[in-house]
Amino acid sequence: MMTKEKYEKMAGVIRNHPQALGMLAAGNRILTALTYGAYILLLAAEAIGRDEKFCKVLLIPAAAFFLVTVFRKVCNAKRPYELLDIEPLLKRNKAGQSFPSRHAFSIFMIAMAIGYVWMPGGILFLILGVLLAVIRVIGGVHFPRDVAAGASIGILVGILGFYIW
Repeated sequence: MMTKEKYEKMAGVIRNHPQALGMLAAGNRILTALTYGAYILLLAAEAIGRDEKFCKVLLIPAAAFFLVTVFRKVCNAKRPYELLDIEPLLKRNKAGQSFPSRHAFSIFMIAMAIGYVWMPGGILFLILGVLLAVIRVIGGVHFPRDVAAGASIGILVGILGFYIW
């Protein structure tokens, strides 16, 4: 369980190294942009190729994203910097809506969509998803449970939607 003391100890190491703090923030931005960019390219490639997978690749992530967003608003779980009174390494002004992590959900859901079309790319994005989840926790904007739930939902919906449905 994350406590103020545990977070401050971990964050202190990064705060003492400005390059590490810059890498953390850049990693968060780059992985997020790379994920959404890859998804747009996937949709474009499927649409141009008139692939029968296009509808699944578009509709399953979109519907799941909508449902996760609604659930977050209803649940309205507080973020670590709200509950623990910490200064997060990643600057964030948003209150609540921490559970589940939509960043983690999105990268894992998109990894599943990519994997449905091209497995090596999906595996790569699953690995990047783990990295982004760790960044979001170290950054102080999510608890481990938030990113674990987001990742689990993304993977589960991906399995159900792309392979079972």
